[in-house]
Amino acid sequence: MDYDDAYANGAYIPQAETYPPRWAKTAAEWRETALANGQAMLDQPYGTGARQQYDLFLPAGKPAGVVVFVHGGYWLAFDNKFWSHLAAGPTAHGWAVAMPSYTLAPAAHISDITRETKRAIETIAQSVSGPIILTGHSAGGHLVARMRCADVALAVAGRVRRIMPISPLSDLRPLLRTTMNQTLRLDLAEATAESPLLCRTLRDISTHVWVGAAERPAFLDQARWLAENWPDTQMTIAPNHHHFNVIDDLADADSALVSSLIGPA
Repeated sequence: MDYDDAYANGAYIPQAETYPPRWAKTAAEWRETALANGQAMLDQPYGTGARQQYDLFLPAGKPAGVVVFVHGGYWLAFDNKFWSHLAAGPTAHGWAVAMPSYTLAPAAHISDITRETKRAIETIAQSVSGPIILTGHSAGGHLVARMRCADVALAVAGRVRRIMPISPLSDLRPLLRTTMNQTLRLDLAEATAESPLLCRTLRDISTHVWVGAAERPAFLDQARWLAENWPDTQMTIAPNHHHFNVIDDLADADSALVSSLIGPA
């Protein structure tokens, strides 16, 4: 098996190179509108690192709670500024949305990024009262899934209503055989400890795994492994969605994705 090919997304998505600039443009326009309406608080610190910041987007009235969206990019790329527009769906239903950045590899190991994500969530929880919903895409899906694992000492775990990993990486051991691991610097011990699929003790938090039907087989497998092995875990395979557009529906207040994300506990 060619693991580099198995975990390559862009090579199998038409005009993949056009997605990041479109994301950045749409996100910047949405942030500008939110700022003009007094519904954005940008570059809020949760630590002292250059990337340890989050953006907070607010609904028109008092928030029902906060959705935390953690971005993907194989822990190697992007930051929170690419995804601001995805806050549109939850904020339309009265939820605040927080989007943290984190230190990228190779400056940080994945275990370090997990700890940064925990710290970001705890800091965000001080800014918005009420329930917390965690969601993230790809590597971000991995990071929010890790918050259900009891070895992560998440101080606000009792407030977490739901976790929705979107196209998550649940078992990191296959990545040991990819060339990207020259940058990630995973060894077997860290890959095992950081794999949500292999968590020994799980918190009692409802989880809903979401993945696109047109994704690479490896990502469909990663999603299924988590859904089939974790208790109280649902799975949705979204028709006609691939790895780059599976998150688009977060911007649509009427989408099934948003409904599943913020629906009743």
